[in-house]
Amino acid sequence: MEKGVFDPEAYLARINYSGSVVPTEDLLTDLQRAQLFAIPFENFDILLDRGISLEPADLCDKLVKRKRGGYCFELNGLFLMALQAFGFDARALLARVHLTGTPSGRGHQITLVTIRGRQWVADVGFGSANPRAPIPLEFDRPFHQDGRQVRLKEAGHLGILLQAWTDEQWQSLYSFEMTQVLPPDILYGNHYASTSPTSLFTTARVAALATPGGSVTLLNTTLKKTISGKEYLEELGAGPTYLEALRDHFGIELDATYADLRPLTDPGKDMSQVFGN
Repeated sequence: MEKGVFDPEAYLARINYSGSVVPTEDLLTDLQRAQLFAIPFENFDILLDRGISLEPADLCDKLVKRKRGGYCFELNGLFLMALQAFGFDARALLARVHLTGTPSGRGHQITLVTIRGRQWVADVGFGSANPRAPIPLEFDRPFHQDGRQVRLKEAGHLGILLQAWTDEQWQSLYSFEMTQVLPPDILYGNHYASTSPTSLFTTARVAALATPGGSVTLLNTTLKKTISGKEYLEELGAGPTYLEALRDHFGIELDATYADLRPLTDPGKDMSQVFGN
């Protein structure tokens, strides 16, 4: 990371955190939760044909200074910068998403953190299905997080599988391997996700933000609020009211008009295949 690019005080203010920054397991949990509740998952720069830069200065400018959100390569890219700045032993891993039932390519970035010899998986870029806290790298042990259960399993040639307990069964979220990830690997994944006509992020409007009692998500025109296990759906209209909903529910303020967004090509996508059930 270029010296002086990451501003710790500005980052902590952005995620509304004011506690200790000693690199402990508690701090790792606090930072993950704080960022999840403050910085939304969203892809609107792609839909404005602006592209996605992973340069540290650009990430800090967009997500911290301009208070926008991003998707996994941006959100976990910023999170990795923060962890390293606060003294954590942390590195990126790449994962295959399983939400459709078929593993994807390695198109999801997560973070491996080692604290006093114990390894943790941390993630702030998986939308509403995102784990609410770091997960110890221990297999077949359910971890309870904000009323949810998650676990890691050994998955043969797929490496390690993250699952969540959903509808009385374990749903596979993503799998990852422990191999070293180089910056060009991340650039390859980011290029596909932000430019391919088969990528979700070039064909759908998505946003998600964790809340203490649930989450709020957007898929194209469908807004879903989950509060204490209950779901509330709302269909958003076009034009300025759509942009107002982005601002009011996700804190996303676009310096663009509704007409600048790419037209919807597949408005009927299934939310469960984007955000989990």
